[in-house]
Parts: sequence; structure tokens; C-alpha cells
Amino acid sequence: MGNGKSETILYIHPGKKWWHFSFKELWDYRELFYFFVWRDIKIRYKQTLIGMAWAVIQPLMTMILFTLFFGKLAKLPSDGLPYPIFYFSGLLPWMYFAGALQGATHSIVQHQNIITKVYFPRLILPLSGVLSGLIDFFLSFTILIIMMLLYGIVPGIRLLFFLPFLCLAILTAAAFGIWLSALNSLYRDIKYIMPFFIQFWMFLSPVVYPTSLVPQKYQWIYSLNPMVGVIEGFRWATGSQVRPPEMIVFISLGAVLCILFSGIMYFRKIESTLADLV
Repeated sequence: MGNGKSETILYIHPGKKWWHFSFKELWDYRELFYFFVWRDIKIRYKQTLIGMAWAVIQPLMTMILFTLFFGKLAKLPSDGLPYPIFYFSGLLPWMYFAGALQGATHSIVQHQNIITKVYFPRLILPLSGVLSGLIDFFLSFTILIIMMLLYGIVPGIRLLFFLPFLCLAILTAAAFGIWLSALNSLYRDIKYIMPFFIQFWMFLSPVVYPTSLVPQKYQWIYSLNPMVGVIEGFRWATGSQVRPPEMIVFISLGAVLCILFSGIMYFRKIESTLADLV
């Protein structure tokens, strides 16, 4: 104060209008985003006995159980695919989605110490929870390719279409994860509901049965579940003899875009109060 110079104080805060969403702001914090993704990956396998092998063991063991009970015993149809391929190709996107959804849902509460100390776009947290499971997905996807070759299924050109369906799974996990992460910061009993919610959702999705079992007149309603389009798309890409699920995919995509847009708007609305809520 004696030298006559005044100090400049810089306040960093989110936009005043909650309906204004800036991709540029997310891009400006991309290094922090990468850090959160990498941190989530390291925490997941810290002090585990076999590390990333769990990404392969879990879907393989579940596939064996589904093949025995729903395939061999219940004799559910498999759209022309061998039962192990049918169930593994459904479990692969589903397990990625379930893990990503849980990671996104708990992301705000788990990082409450950071939220209360410094500003950054809080949307980074649920998004990092969604993307941190991709390494597990690609490890399991490699096992799927090996299984297909063992069953004499040569991956064709349409196997490349798994990428758009993976993007749809990421969008679905992000859409619901953003909503649930915001709600979880308000109502902590969300974490107790999540295991039942995910299990119930799995049986509302064609993981253990094909979509063809759903009556044709109800399939457009059934397709409002975005994971229907994801799982059916994955099965088609792996060589299922059913026709491409265009209608199912477009309905699922439309539904997830609506949920994603509304989730971002709601998240932005409460973003400025998250530090107080958590």
C-alpha cells in the first residue's frame, strides 16, 4: 500500500446464465479432464491382485453363467449366434455402460474436497467417470474378437460399425450420468438405489434375450431405452444374421439426445451451488 500500487483480484466463476453452455470452457480445462480420467483408472486397480484382468474375468464368468442358464436351460433364442458370442457381445457394452454410469453418478460427491476449493467446469467430473472405463472395454473387445475366431466367425467389414455404437453407449452413460451425479449431490440415497436400478435396467435391455422376443407393435416403445439400440447394434456388428437395427438405433439416439440436453441444462442450473450441496 505504501508504493501506491493497487492489487487486482480475479474472480473465476461459471456463467451467470445456467442455460449457456460452452464447449470452449471444457476444452480450456482439457488437461484437468485428462488428469481426472487417468486418476480414476489408477484408483480402480490400485492394490488389486490381478489388475486389469478383472476387465476380462468379469464378463467371461457372467457369459458362462448366462450361456448355461438362459441358453442351455431356458433355450432362449440367440438370433443365429452361438450362445457365448450372443451373451458376450451383449455384456460387453452393458458392463461398460453400467460401470461408466456408476462412476459418473458418484463423481461429484467423491471429489467434494476439490469442488469446495477451486473453480473448474464441474461437468468434467461426470464426463471423466464415463470415459475412464474405455480401457476395460477395449480389453474385453479383444477377447470378443478371439472368441469369434474360435467359433469360426470371421469379423467382416461391419465389425467397424462397433465404433458408432460405442459412441452411442458413451452418450447414454453421459446423459444419465450427468442427471444422476447432480441428483446424487442433492439426495445421497441415490447411491443405495443405484445397484437395484442398474440390475433392473439390465433386464429391460436385450442382454439375455434378443429384441425379436418383444412384440413388433411395442418395439418403438422398447427402443426408447437407449441401451436397446447399443446392444442390438453390437450384435449386428459381430455377425448376427438379423437385419441392421436402423429404426431401433434412431429411436434410441433421439431419446438419449433429449436426456443429454436436459441433463446438461439441469446440471448447469445447480452448478454454482454444488460446493454448498456436497
